[in-house]
Amino acid sequence: MALTDLFEKDIQELENEGILFTTLEKLVAWGRANSLWPATFGLACCAIEMMASTDARNDLARFGSEVFRASPRQADVMIVAGRLSKKMAPVMRRVYDQMPDPKWVISMGACASSGGMFNNYAIVQNVDSVVPVDVFVPGCPPRPEALIYGVMQLQKKIQGRARDDMGHKLPSVEAWKR
Repeated sequence: MALTDLFEKDIQELENEGILFTTLEKLVAWGRANSLWPATFGLACCAIEMMASTDARNDLARFGSEVFRASPRQADVMIVAGRLSKKMAPVMRRVYDQMPDPKWVISMGACASSGGMFNNYAIVQNVDSVVPVDVFVPGCPPRPEALIYGVMQLQKKIQGRARDDMGHKLPSVEAWKR
């Protein structure tokens, strides 16, 4: 196809021929969203469900989150699964600080999101008070399907195409972290 043909054709015609138009920002966001490498931070019973999300039945790898990293320096998503004790909070913050930017956090389960049934002096009542959380996955413990749905919602936020129930566009992840 000659260069002059590109200017004469309509964008719809070019898209039908397989030529895509996008910006570099959208391309980078697509790459980040579809290659998430989670750092596991399994603290309680939710960690079993997090592990089950990678088995053959649920297969989290279909969504680009196949590689659970043991080193925070190789991860860009922290999945906080379970109750967080006040003694463990500084350790979790240190792991979060060691992760490279951009980084995101998924709070998995009622205990991580709100303290759950543990309303006492030893449990942090909201992980969001220690690290900024991007996606909350409810349940006690949430099923692997719920975690997969949470990963899909995070992917939408990273790509900047998240919408609420009314169809209004939600702010990007960077706007939520401010």
